Amino acid sequence: MAVEGLEKPAGLDIRPDGANKRRQIVDGACRMFLAQGFDAASMGAIARESGVSKGTLYVYFKSKEELFEAIVEEQCRVQADYVFTLDEQAGIESELSRFGERLVHFLCHRPGGISPLRTVIAIADRMPELGAKFYESGPGRGIASLQRYLESKVAAGVLKPHDCQVAAAQFIDACTSITFKPMLFNFAGPPSDEQTAHVVGMAVRAFLAAYAA
Repeated sequence: MAVEGLEKPAGLDIRPDGANKRRQIVDGACRMFLAQGFDAASMGAIARESGVSKGTLYVYFKSKEELFEAIVEEQCRVQADYVFTLDEQAGIESELSRFGERLVHFLCHRPGGISPLRTVIAIADRMPELGAKFYESGPGRGIASLQRYLESKVAAGVLKPHDCQVAAAQFIDACTSITFKPMLFNFAGPPSDEQTAHVVGMAVRAFLAAYAA
């Protein structure tokens, strides 16, 4: 069963320095996880796909779990760089709308399909540290970024004082509850731009109705 949500990497950049050798291995592992799934992909097969010896593979990654963890963390960093940067100089309504629409677009329309969430959930029981790191690097980081933004708006008098952590998590859930979550359970396909704008717009209006100063 193939692992969903891992982007198939572009061409390899095979150079002798350590960073590019590591990149070579991660790219090869991505292809193996996409083709065979986490459980079926062996370290030997990953080494062959990456074009390195098994000994070289173990120099960079001690186990398949550590390698998969590196891939998941990389995907979370991509999400953070794309979504979780907020402009404190922009108007709050437009910035929350931009944040929500970009988050939904990233989760629902990214290359390779839905995010690695299904795969992480599937193996979190036997790899709880991976589940924790995924949450910290992905959803937790998003909540923390939005929380800091909301706290700055409270300090500026734009928003009324409130629990910014809970409000941030609730806003993200409001944006994703009927856009991303139906996809997670194979109930529906990606939302249209119009549906995304509608759902996020309602979330923004509800948030400002509750917390605008």
